[in-house]
Amino acid sequence: MKLTAWFVLAGTLLLWSGNWIVARAVRDEIAPGFATAGRLVVVILLLAPFCWHGMVRKLSGCGWAEWRPLLLLGWAGGGLHLALQWLGLHYTTATSATLYLSISPIFILLLARPLLGEHISARQWAGVLVSFCGVALIGTQGNFSLVSFNLGDALALASMAMWGSYTVFLRMRKDALDTPEFITLVCLMGLAWMAPWVLWELWAGKKVALSLPGGLAVLYSAIGSLLLAYAGWNYVVKRLGAARAGATMHLMPAIAVGLAALFLGEYPQWFHFAGIALVLAGVGLSTFRRQSRIGRQ
Repeated sequence: MKLTAWFVLAGTLLLWSGNWIVARAVRDEIAPGFATAGRLVVVILLLAPFCWHGMVRKLSGCGWAEWRPLLLLGWAGGGLHLALQWLGLHYTTATSATLYLSISPIFILLLARPLLGEHISARQWAGVLVSFCGVALIGTQGNFSLVSFNLGDALALASMAMWGSYTVFLRMRKDALDTPEFITLVCLMGLAWMAPWVLWELWAGKKVALSLPGGLAVLYSAIGSLLLAYAGWNYVVKRLGAARAGATMHLMPAIAVGLAALFLGEYPQWFHFAGIALVLAGVGLSTFRRQSRIGRQ
């Protein structure tokens, strides 16, 4: 049974990592906002027929205390973070962008302070500093000049910051929605948040006509990296535990870098290795104390 869970985990991480590679590969085939909106539409069409009535019934009894986290989740996780990711990959390599996946625990730590009132220790602040030194090393390609910080790297970081926000907002949920209902609602709200972006792309004459590669990329992003990966992650967490499963998330940059080399011909350079080493060292430093306390309880 555990062997099956490990295979499912490997497939889940592969699907998530592959989303960055696909987005980079089709960057000239479809506008990022249109691609993101298309992904949300596909998910809604697949899930809504099975959970629409239950979702509407449960939401009708929700007050502001339940709606506030849901609105924030729709903003942070519904689509904008993915659109920023896809847009960023127009300006930076998949190799650089995917290394920022490991910075998400730092953003979660920083956001938990004002939103959840969690204390940040001196050790954790030191970890934040070390991690952002790694980010600077990757973003400036080793020359530490702020002028040369790549726009694509900045957008990838913004995407990770939004994903960190989404993770913190999840802890604030008070609704009774089950998983399919929750995903459907987040996608619906994400579609609403994406509407101005898509309208701007139409007005600006961006490429919104679906080519075959662009259409396949949208389907992969919707079915592979969202529905299948999300279901696989839930399966893994139930059987291996949240802590053990969560620790494997740091394998994603390595998987993505390998896929980028294999399919895109993008090979990591010295600043990629040095930068990710600093990021992981900072993450370890910032999370060590909390893990030690848990172990003593």
